[in-house]
Amino acid sequence: MKKLSTLISLATLLFFGANSKSPVEVEMITNYGTIVLRLYDETPLHRDNFIKLVDEGVYDSLLFHRVIKGFMIQGGDTKSKHASDTVQLGGSDLNYQIPAEFHPDLFHKKGVLAAARTGNPARASSSTQFYIVQGIIHTDSSLDHNQGRINKMLARHYAVNDPELKPLIDSLASARTKKDSIQTKVLNDSLQMIYETYDKFETYQIPEAHREVYKQIGGTPHLDQNYSIFGEVISGLAVVDSIASVQTKVPDRPIAEVRILSMRVVSR
Repeated sequence: MKKLSTLISLATLLFFGANSKSPVEVEMITNYGTIVLRLYDETPLHRDNFIKLVDEGVYDSLLFHRVIKGFMIQGGDTKSKHASDTVQLGGSDLNYQIPAEFHPDLFHKKGVLAAARTGNPARASSSTQFYIVQGIIHTDSSLDHNQGRINKMLARHYAVNDPELKPLIDSLASARTKKDSIQTKVLNDSLQMIYETYDKFETYQIPEAHREVYKQIGGTPHLDQNYSIFGEVISGLAVVDSIASVQTKVPDRPIAEVRILSMRVVSR
């Protein structure tokens, strides 16, 4: 455990460096224990939104509604506070999104706090839903594979936002609206082929420093540069591991409730 703590501290220094400003810290009390989060100043829109929600008590009594061992734990669905155990969660937040914020030094190492989102073209984040990474230990081979996954997601993002492809994308949307299954399949197949070969963007290479952290403490690298990261766990990683290990049912919802009892800003 001491070695793991040292590695996590070194990983933190990769980002914070010599930054002298004291970052904001948030205490999250769950029915599995307490997690302390440090928020990053380099993604200020997400940081300030999270602080506002914590101050307003939005997260108090919400569930961790999606848990996948070896991947992440997700919470923040605003309807989860009083939801029955048969309701499918994950589709509710407040009526706004946060513009995407990506930073080259932020990556999905174990313990990272990041924003969930839909598949919207702008990659804008959910107003309330977040996840904490558990992840797995990686090898150079698995990191190469994940690098490929990152670039596939980036290719799709840039293709969807390419003005030259807008007529084709609009035609597909129209075919779906008209429930024209044949035309929908033809257009969808065409777009999928374009997404697979699209190369009008700068491909991403996982930095060597990030690779070393992924090989030592783990994480979920395929999400890098596609989901906005805005903090990390500085105390309570064992709690994250405990939550990630609970029994779940379809679709990844814990059988026994995992609840955020309260959150508060403890340092700002």
